[in-house]
Amino acid sequence: MKVDELRVLEADELSMRMKTARRELYELRFKHAVGQLENSTQISKVRHDIARIMTVLRERDFGIGPSEPQELEAAPVAVAEAPPEEEEVVEAKPKRGRRAKKEESE
Repeated sequence: MKVDELRVLEADELSMRMKTARRELYELRFKHAVGQLENSTQISKVRHDIARIMTVLRERDFGIGPSEPQELEAAPVAVAEAPPEEEEVVEAKPKRGRRAKKEESE
């Protein structure tokens, strides 16, 4: 299942697919706990499908879509830079390591 396929579906169809995917995940986890699951990668695939469906639903909640142009790209934003005379001078800290042994020849 690809995201492009999910984006063309209606909200009812997406919610139905979400329910079936969650039910399938439940059954796969149960089979895994009992020891009947042969291919454990199915669990991660179903989890990814659920994440994709949730992503499409959240995009719709925020009004984000591939057909809508985003206003942030059209409007340039000016970035203010700090003047060079206000730069802070950071002193280098000594490295932490073994201390040198003191000479006891005196």
